[in-house]
Amino acid sequence: MILYPFIEGQNGYEVNLSDAQRVEFGAALKKFHTANIPSEITNGISREMFSPRWRETVKLFVKRVENETYKDSVATDLAKFLKIKRDETLELVERAERLASMLQAQPPEFILCHGDIHAWNLLIDTNGALYMVDWDTLILAPKERDLMFVGGGLGGNGHTLQEEETLFYQGYGQTQINPIAIAYYRYERIIEDIAVYCEQIFLSDEGGEDREQSLEHLKSNYLPGHTIEIAYQSDRILGDDYKS
Repeated sequence: MILYPFIEGQNGYEVNLSDAQRVEFGAALKKFHTANIPSEITNGISREMFSPRWRETVKLFVKRVENETYKDSVATDLAKFLKIKRDETLELVERAERLASMLQAQPPEFILCHGDIHAWNLLIDTNGALYMVDWDTLILAPKERDLMFVGGGLGGNGHTLQEEETLFYQGYGQTQINPIAIAYYRYERIIEDIAVYCEQIFLSDEGGEDREQSLEHLKSNYLPGHTIEIAYQSDRILGDDYKS
C-alpha cells in the first residue's frame, strides 16, 4: 500500500507541459535512474523478461475474430476492425518478437524503471509543480523501458515529438540509447494495449461507455502519425542488418 498526499492538478494530456516542465521531467527521471537504491529495497521488484505474454494474447484474438460472432456492438466493431488490420497487427507482433529475441540474447544493463511514465502519469498542480505518479509499475529493466515514452506518441500535447525529445534530454543529459530496446518497447506497449482492450471488450460486457472509449483508444494507435507509425520509424533506423 502506498499513501500519497492529495494533489489538486491535471495530467499531461489535460494541460500542455511547458518547456521548463519538460526539462524538469528529464532531470527528475535521470535522478531516479541514477539513484543508489539499496538492494534490500529492490530485491522484490520484478525483472524484465521480454515475455511473449501480450504478443500471444494478441495473436489469439486475431485468430478468434475470424470465426466468432458477438452480440455486443462494441465487440462486433472491434472484431471487424481487427480483421481489417490483421496483417498490420501481426507484423507488429512479429517485429516485437524479433527484437525481444535479440535483447534476450544480449540483455542491456538493467536499472530501476518507473515502467509506465507517459503523460497520463505526469501530474501538474495548480502552481505548476510537476509530479510523477503511479509507481506500482516499478521494474528492473533497460532504461529504454522509460525512455521509449519520450517522443513515442505518449508524451502529451503542446510540443512536436522532436521538441519533446530535445527538451527532455536537456534535463536528462546525454546518454547512450539502445535503438533495439527503444523499438522493442514501443511495439510492446502498443501490443499490450491491444491485448488489454481486447480482453476488456471481448471477454466482458461490463464498462458501459468506457467500452466505446477503449475501442477508440485501440483504433487510435493505427492512425497516421500515431504510435504504430512512430514505432515503425524507431526500428527503421536499425537498417536491414537486424532483420536477418
